[in-house]
Amino acid sequence: MAAPSLLNWRRVSSFTGPVPRARHGHRAVAIRELMIIFGGGNEGIADELHVYNTVTNQWFLPAVRGDIPPGCAAHGFVCDGTRILVFGGMVEYGRYSNELYELQASRWLWKKVKPHPPSSGLPPCPRLGHSFSLYGNKCYLFGGLANESEDSNNNVPRYLNDFYELELQHGSGVVGWSIPVTKGIVPSPRESHTAVIYCKRDSGSPKMYVFGGMCGARLDDLWQLDLETMAWSKPETKGTVPLPRSLHTASIIGNKMYIFGGWVPHKGENIETSPHDCEWRCTSSFSYLNLDTAEWTTLVSDSQEDKKNSRPRPRAGHCAVAIGTRLYFWSGRDGYKKALNSQVCCKDLWYLDTEKPPAPSQVQLIKATTNSFHVKWDEVPTVEGYLLQLNTDLPYQAASSDSSASPNMQGVRMDPHRQGSNSIVPNSISDTMNSAKSEHTAMKGASVKNKPDLKASTDSNAILHSSLATNASNHNSCVVDMLRKNEGPHTSANIGVLSSCLDLRTVIPETSVSSTVSSAQTMVTQQTIKTESSSTNGAVVKDETSLTTFSTKSEVDETCALPATKISRVESHAAAMPFSKETPSNPVTTLKAGERQWCDVGIFKNNTALVSQFYLLPKGKQSISKIGNADVPDYSLLKKQDLVPGTGYRFRVAAINGCGIGPFSKISEFKTCIPGFPGAPSAVRISKNVEGIHLSWEPPTSPSGNILEYSAYLAIRTAQIQDNPSQLVFMRIYCGLKTSCVVTAGQLANAHIDYTSRPAIVFRISAKNEKGYGPATQVRWLQGNNKKAPLN
Repeated sequence: MAAPSLLNWRRVSSFTGPVPRARHGHRAVAIRELMIIFGGGNEGIADELHVYNTVTNQWFLPAVRGDIPPGCAAHGFVCDGTRILVFGGMVEYGRYSNELYELQASRWLWKKVKPHPPSSGLPPCPRLGHSFSLYGNKCYLFGGLANESEDSNNNVPRYLNDFYELELQHGSGVVGWSIPVTKGIVPSPRESHTAVIYCKRDSGSPKMYVFGGMCGARLDDLWQLDLETMAWSKPETKGTVPLPRSLHTASIIGNKMYIFGGWVPHKGENIETSPHDCEWRCTSSFSYLNLDTAEWTTLVSDSQEDKKNSRPRPRAGHCAVAIGTRLYFWSGRDGYKKALNSQVCCKDLWYLDTEKPPAPSQVQLIKATTNSFHVKWDEVPTVEGYLLQLNTDLPYQAASSDSSASPNMQGVRMDPHRQGSNSIVPNSISDTMNSAKSEHTAMKGASVKNKPDLKASTDSNAILHSSLATNASNHNSCVVDMLRKNEGPHTSANIGVLSSCLDLRTVIPETSVSSTVSSAQTMVTQQTIKTESSSTNGAVVKDETSLTTFSTKSEVDETCALPATKISRVESHAAAMPFSKETPSNPVTTLKAGERQWCDVGIFKNNTALVSQFYLLPKGKQSISKIGNADVPDYSLLKKQDLVPGTGYRFRVAAINGCGIGPFSKISEFKTCIPGFPGAPSAVRISKNVEGIHLSWEPPTSPSGNILEYSAYLAIRTAQIQDNPSQLVFMRIYCGLKTSCVVTAGQLANAHIDYTSRPAIVFRISAKNEKGYGPATQVRWLQGNNKKAPLN
């Protein structure tokens, strides 16, 4: 059992925007980092839709439109992608609803929907305090409280235990209600209970778990409904069952159902409590049920004294949402003012990290110079910071030089037999905060002796395939792509190392979402393809199933017409692309004898870092400071080491939250630039034309002299790729001074469709100056999920 002192509750106090008034009986759902709250009441029932951005700590009121529902309380509220469904609830004292509304959060558009009634039986009667749970394309309605009196002023309660299934249409709309035939003993009638649905990852059918509620007295029973067999049962549990309760919350994170708060029976005498309300009270108890082992664990018991301001005070009728591994709690009531007989509502927002954060994605390269890296990684939801580390002792440092290498290779040795190493090709994202241009890691140019070419199109072109090269001059190794040269006037004898890779990222402009989005979710709707901003994740609106908010991935559909051009599907993927086998996720255990320990670059609030130095960690423990429950060194006492030109570095990153430092990411390897070589081309654009597609780019921001030529390559289909999908084979499709070229339909017919993430055609573009070719920019052009020919 976890000790309560280890729970690191945090009260949010630095938020901005219009804070909703305190209430109870409201409901909340999460869409990515947004907590969306609707309904509830205190002095009157609220009808506003409030949104809280957990990343920016900002409340805002979206400008909703359409069939805006009336205010309601104790209603059903579920989220399916980016649409929200609202069913029932109390719309005024004694008058309950059985109406169904849908909110398309991508446009903040409300719509009243009318499901078909069941084929046999009546549709659900008006009710409040029911549970409304979503799994797949169906919502499950159970129980609640109905008013037997036709006069809303005369409230005659009737507790319900009926069970309905609501089938949803894909994207928008509903099909209708049905009344499933269930087996076993049905739970007793109740209201203000909770119901969650959980399915084991590897096996088992989805199951709905109903806990507690009110039926004249408060309940502590747990019921399970198998949604495949429709059989009710009462699972046997271990551990201490929470006290009977109602108006509590139940939230699923991983395989645990977290139960917080609610009304519970009063235990013991309290001189401040009058006999009228001594039978029950609010609680701040906190427990979870492991749904795999059916074991209860108490995190905060009812008997523990509340520590002032250390955790949420007792409450009921609050809301709770899970975002990542973090639970957020807002408002609710904590009792009555006895003299006025009025409810007392909280107006506080709390969160709790339930476990350490997952490992972030691999570190990706945005920009490299001779003595620095600008790097990024995917954001991890609900974390307080990131620990970035590097290691300069690469496992292949001791590789020897090869005297048979061509003299034009400038110290770079091709070694195609070392494909089993843990080397990784980084996908660097070429951009800065306000620009889509950047430098990329520059490697020494290399030429390769003639080898048989692979005929892939009607014109005579060079073939490029992945291999490894070792820099014999400084014993630092890097991943390169080796050109298999084809004799002819249009080929170059000195196609060099292609190292850092770039993926493009775009968004679809959607004019229907304009003033409805808060400034915290400002949309990115560029009219040309641009790369992802290194400092923010732009808002993406793809269709009605996408919410206008921060996102780490995006694409452009082939059917989206932009002004003056049709932009093809282009993707940015954040994880580094493995060259051969991936580095283990726990790199600490793979360090070889004699390698130095990992060194801290520092703790970073956001998911980007400019790395020019790192800290040298002497043996023994240092002075420690705290971030959440994580112990971190006192960096002010440590020595710094500068990065060195032309040197390889290994990076890993871990996320930090209130539970501590999570596992590290897989390892990425980058090399600082060697002076004199050009950077990578940037701002690549793809558009369709009558011949095929038009590929264009901008010159490197750091040409380091005159650009003599550019080369563009296309990944093509070969038997080698079928045998080893991680090794792409590239054919050169352009060589010249222009910053654009046409890729014909004939060339695209031979393209390899890369399925490592989403189906895409892969291009690479590199620039050459007097010293040779610099790194390449890589672009993945999305092709949809079906294996069809490009441009079909």
